[in-house]
This record gives sequence, C-alpha cells and structure tokens, in this order.
Amino acid sequence: MKIACYIRNIFALEQVQTCLQRSGFESIHFDSEISLLRTLKRHAFDIVVIDIANAASEGDSIFSWLNVRTERIPTLILSPLRTAELVAQAIDKGADDFLLRPFESIELILRINTLIRRCISSGVPRTVEFAGFSLDCDTAQFSFRGKPIALTTREFCMAWLFFSSPGRSISREALGNAIGNPENEVPGRIIEQHICSLRKKLVVDDRQVVMIRTACSHGYRLELCSGNDAANS
Repeated sequence: MKIACYIRNIFALEQVQTCLQRSGFESIHFDSEISLLRTLKRHAFDIVVIDIANAASEGDSIFSWLNVRTERIPTLILSPLRTAELVAQAIDKGADDFLLRPFESIELILRINTLIRRCISSGVPRTVEFAGFSLDCDTAQFSFRGKPIALTTREFCMAWLFFSSPGRSISREALGNAIGNPENEVPGRIIEQHICSLRKKLVVDDRQVVMIRTACSHGYRLELCSGNDAANS
C-alpha cells in the first residue's frame, strides 16, 4: 500500500511515517499542497493523509481538491483541533475521515485499513449526470440529452470538475491543477480562455440550461440557469 502524506507538523509526520513503516505501508511525504496535488494526477496512491491546523477557506487548494477530485482516493484528515465546525467542514468538503492528534498508532492504522476497504467496496464513479448533461470518464464523451458535444481534453477535465460539484466554488488553482502538468503552472489567462470556450459549448440548440459563473475571489461555479438567464443568453 502506498500512502501520500502532506503533514506540516514535524512531530506528527515522524509519528505517522514510523507507524506506517512498521505496518508495512510505503509513505511518500510532500512539503507543499502544489506538489501533492500535481503528483496525485500522475501517480496512484491507496490513501492520502493530510494535516490541517485550522479551518480552511473556500478557496484553499486542499479543500478545493476534496470538493472536485474525480479519482476516488480515500482521504484522512489529521488535526490538533477538533471543533464541531472543523470536523463538519472537512467531511462536507469531501474528506472520508477525521482523526484528532495526538493519536494512538493502532487507531491510525485501523482508520487507514477501514478507509481502504470502504473505498474498494464502494467502487469508483465513472459517469456524471446533471441537468440533462452526461459525462463518461472512460470514453471522455460529453453530451446533452444524448446529443454529443465536442470538448478538448482540458475542457473535459474542467467540465468533469464542474458537473461533479454543481453549485460549489472551484478555485482557479484547482482548475489549473486539473488541466496542467506537474512541471508547469497554468497561467490565469489560459484558464479563462478554456472557461470562455466551455461556456459557449454549454449553450445547446440556443438553450442555456446551466451556466459557469465567476465566484468573485473563489474562482468559478456551475449553476442552473433561471428563466431570466436563459432568456438573456
């Protein structure tokens, strides 16, 4: 089993790595969110362990990734803080479990094994449907009520993120991680160009059922159009 660890507290990191090694797990440590998220796109891991010190904002890349991840990698959140608000925020954003630190080694391994079994038994979603639109991850096909819509590879990646989490803000950083590569950051203007192109392709037969709205400083979100939106599109 291969486990990705993004743990900023050195003492917690040493405890986790020692515990994993003794239990026969291979752990890879990442020293930044960017390196973790980019590597997760290119390499397979069985579980991700992330340490957070306090509540994260809507636009933080880790919480954005939890919102929009298409790959079903079970994620365990560690934190020295266990407020009801923080636990609720982490689980609501998509974390699979929450463990207060300091912790007993036996509990950490139990949580990890439970998450892995749960993920294997639940399967991986390969299609997304919303408001008449359908995305198939295996064939990279996008359609509206059976009518195919041609998307580039980057547009499909963006569409998958939006349609997987309608109504939720997706940060520009999360979008850049989805369409970029581990070596290079995607400039903001490139993201905007792909958003503009995808917006046009969401208008089908002069109808606009959904719209990608700019979410101020948080990035973008996909929403159902109201009657006025459709009339003015």
